[in-house]
Amino acid sequence: MKLMTATEASRNFAAILDAAEHGETIVITRAGRRLAQIGPAPVGNGAALNGILAEYTPDEDFAADVAASRELLTDEPGATWPDA
Repeated sequence: MKLMTATEASRNFAAILDAAEHGETIVITRAGRRLAQIGPAPVGNGAALNGILAEYTPDEDFAADVAASRELLTDEPGATWPDA
């Protein structure tokens, strides 16, 4: 982890992005306080999402609630929710 002032960061932004691309995390400070953190973006893929969805399936009540909510949707301007 590298510390850098906001002024340094504004003058060297391309270098900060290059460092983040190579796995480094940079903490930006202003007046000695930590202000922001720039680092590598998390990587995800479809296989990981499929694994999560396979492990955690919604129960039947939840699926029914979603279906009922969708039936209440309308594209009409000014439409309001019906009274329950």
